[in-house]
Amino acid sequence: MHCFNDSYGIGDRNIHEGCGLDTFGSLYVWYYTERGERKNLSYFQTEKEAVEFAFKEITADKNANRHLVGFLKDTTTELELLAGLKNRDIKFWKDEIPYDLSGKRTRVFVFGCDIKKVLDLKDIYGYHI
Repeated sequence: MHCFNDSYGIGDRNIHEGCGLDTFGSLYVWYYTERGERKNLSYFQTEKEAVEFAFKEITADKNANRHLVGFLKDTTTELELLAGLKNRDIKFWKDEIPYDLSGKRTRVFVFGCDIKKVLDLKDIYGYHI
């Protein structure tokens, strides 16, 4: 899963939480795992069916290729990060979420392999709590 986050386990790739595709005897299985508990969701007779299903599930997941690059509490810091992304011509998406009693936080995400181009920004702006 080139430049996708760690929410999917395909084959031998182990994950702590998320969905995956694995073999189960002579079948292929799409599963969900959370806190060490695995639940098999769908079974497939052929690898082709399983891969087609997994591909549709993963590409339909709007978060599958998003990478958090900023977790910010003030507008000044947010504007600095957004300017850095724009200067590099990096597409981003942002939202605001409630955060304890101190107010809201802005999350800034980049897509796919662009995360490799902004690791320095992630180090700077990743968590400004």
